[in-house]
Amino acid sequence: MESHTTVPSNHEAETEPTEFEKNQKRYKDLIATFPHTKGWRPKGSLIEYHGCWFVQPLLEGCLYAQEFFQARPIDFLICSSAKTGTTWLKALTFAIVNRTCFDDSSNPLLKRNPHELVPFIENEFAFFPQVDVIKDKGNTLFSTHIPHGLLPKSIANSGCKMVYIWRDPKDTFISMWTFFQKQKSDFGPLNSLEESFDMFCRGTSVYGPYLDHVLGYWKAYQENPNQILFLKYEKMRADPLPYVKRLAQFMGYGFTAEEEKKGVVEKVANLCSFETLKNLEVNEGEKIREDIPSVHWPNSAYFRKGMVGDWHNYLTPEMAARIDGLMHEKFKGSGLLEHDIDD
Repeated sequence: MESHTTVPSNHEAETEPTEFEKNQKRYKDLIATFPHTKGWRPKGSLIEYHGCWFVQPLLEGCLYAQEFFQARPIDFLICSSAKTGTTWLKALTFAIVNRTCFDDSSNPLLKRNPHELVPFIENEFAFFPQVDVIKDKGNTLFSTHIPHGLLPKSIANSGCKMVYIWRDPKDTFISMWTFFQKQKSDFGPLNSLEESFDMFCRGTSVYGPYLDHVLGYWKAYQENPNQILFLKYEKMRADPLPYVKRLAQFMGYGFTAEEEKKGVVEKVANLCSFETLKNLEVNEGEKIREDIPSVHWPNSAYFRKGMVGDWHNYLTPEMAARIDGLMHEKFKGSGLLEHDIDD
């Protein structure tokens, strides 16, 4: 398993090395001293950094973001573990912030994948500083899969707000495993579902352990609910509108009474719905984003089913019981599962 994108090793001789390239050897040397273990492919490895598992390029990107990402109070972060609703939240936050800038036919979401519009601080920010959204100082939206405890210090110091989304671990695992099946990889075939599931349960997955990732952001939310909005994918899927309104309010872009009357909330929700995005030409077939040099996934890979409970089609009752038991054990006494019921 590698990152969402291939890291260009060296630019052509005539181009100035990027800030990341100037520091890359230092990161590689440091990472060589960290614990490595077998990944989800025979030739791929996972690397442990402060209790979290990374693939090499994304760990280099994380170290770079920790050192160089300068968050501003006006910035807003979309935080998540992989395959928990990131693409949807990127679309929603972009549509909320820019709803007065575009009419129905000119919204960039109609022509570009949400990942092009909201960059990862451990990916585009590090590896592709030339893309429009990184160069645009007017952009305030960024995203990350980095665990809360490893976020760049500038994020806490700036006081910028963030939203975190989590998802039932059973569906998270299935979404991740099927996503990696669509990856163009030189690291050999993906492990079987059973072997990958066992590794996921033991915590060895990209940005894992997954349950620790969720718990870290949950504790941060409890300590500072004004800075972090904590969302559950399943609840948003069941009834998106109140959450779209809450998200906009939290971001400082609340809908006016006039907008609500005109159906703007519904418009935003519909534009960003799984069904709308999946069926756009830009997100169909083998189309890939064109703003970066090399891509491992077609845009369509980000829109598989988006449904709740698809794990029933893949996991045995015993597998489901194992991961449910781990979740209840991990979250016991934290108030997280109660929040899920009451919210």
